[in-house]
This record gives sequence, structure tokens and C-alpha cells, in this order.
Amino acid sequence: MLRETLEMNIKRLIDFLIYSKNFLIRKNPFKSLSNSILDGLKDFLTMKKKLKMAQYRLNYHRHQLQKMEQLIAENNEHNFLKGKNLNETR
Repeated sequence: MLRETLEMNIKRLIDFLIYSKNFLIRKNPFKSLSNSILDGLKDFLTMKKKLKMAQYRLNYHRHQLQKMEQLIAENNEHNFLKGKNLNETR
């Protein structure tokens, strides 16, 4: 009786170890941890470059918006929208 219980527990332990080994092979948490650390490090090191690119895009779009507003103001008949041109009738 004791021997059967001991054999059953050893078999369960061996099955658990086999399942654990297969899980580690399939999911590989150490590799995914190292990949996430490397990705975070790459993001941290390229942060300045990404910030400069975002500032460049923002300035470019701001310039395009100012050009559009200037064209709208030049083609509009209302003098108060022209900005630099003064209304001489005042």
C-alpha cells in the first residue's frame, strides 16, 4: 500500500515536471522577458530621436496651417481677417 502511494506520487511528480518542461519550451518566459527588456531599452535610447521627429512634424503641420490661414485671409473680402493689412476707412 505504501509502495503504491509512493509510486503514484512519483508518477505525478514526473508528469508535473514533464508538463512544466513542455510549458517552458512552448512559452519560453525567459526569452520573452529578455525581448521586452531589450525593446524597452531601445525605446529609451531612441526617445530623443522620436521626440525630434514629432517636433518636426508638428512644426511642419503648423506651418502648413499658417499658410492655409494666410491664403484664406488674402482671398477673403473682410479686412479684419487679413491681419497685416490695416483698414484705412477707420
